[in-house]
Amino acid sequence: MDVIERIKEQLENNPVILYMKGTPDFPQCGFSNQAVQVLQACEADFAAVNIFEDLELRDALKSYSNWPTYPQLYINAQLIGGCDIIVDLYKKGELAAMLAAVNNTAE
Repeated sequence: MDVIERIKEQLENNPVILYMKGTPDFPQCGFSNQAVQVLQACEADFAAVNIFEDLELRDALKSYSNWPTYPQLYINAQLIGGCDIIVDLYKKGELAAMLAAVNNTAE
């Protein structure tokens, strides 16, 4: 399976997925840490992929998403954005609504 197929499979199998530096328990950059904190504040059920553990995926995802930085949050296989966008959506209350919609469709 090539790296783009792996990305598509991850997006298909995880309604909410965060591609980040490190892990939720041990974020390895401030932006990834902020993204995790916001998702946890929303009580989101999310998967996380440590881009440091898969350099091929790390490089390919930038091209796939046309987004140059990490973290990258996807909801229902759609790129939401990076840390600034995640925090902004959270402050507006929009992120919680987007996550609640995922939970409602999953049940």
